[in-house]
Amino acid sequence: MRGLICGPKLAACGIVLSMWGVIMLGMLGIFFTTHSAVLIEDVPLGEEDLMPDPNPPQKIYDLYNKVGYNCFIAAAIYILFGAFSCCQMRLNKQKVSSSIQLLDFYLFYFKVIDFTERVSKNVNDRGEKKDQFEN
Repeated sequence: MRGLICGPKLAACGIVLSMWGVIMLGMLGIFFTTHSAVLIEDVPLGEEDLMPDPNPPQKIYDLYNKVGYNCFIAAAIYILFGAFSCCQMRLNKQKVSSSIQLLDFYLFYFKVIDFTERVSKNVNDRGEKKDQFEN
């Protein structure tokens, strides 16, 4: 089947990981853009960011916003990854259902052929030769 890259288990794992990534990075993005003091260690601050600036909190807030936007971008990438995993899951389900339909067709087809061969050879279900006058 065209476009099928991963199996059903890997697709399910990708869906779970992408859901977790979207939730986690979305919340981190919200907390960074609201300038949460707990996350100050994760903001890339340097000496040049604090010393020469007459208004240091504004520069720190800009860095918070930058990191928050990066988290939102990463969450969007996880959404795309989740959509890809959903498509793979759907393709896997289509593959399974089409193979089941194909299997049903083959089983029905070969039962019909087997029945017609037995009728033409005058053989019963156990493979024994039937008499001409037997029902």
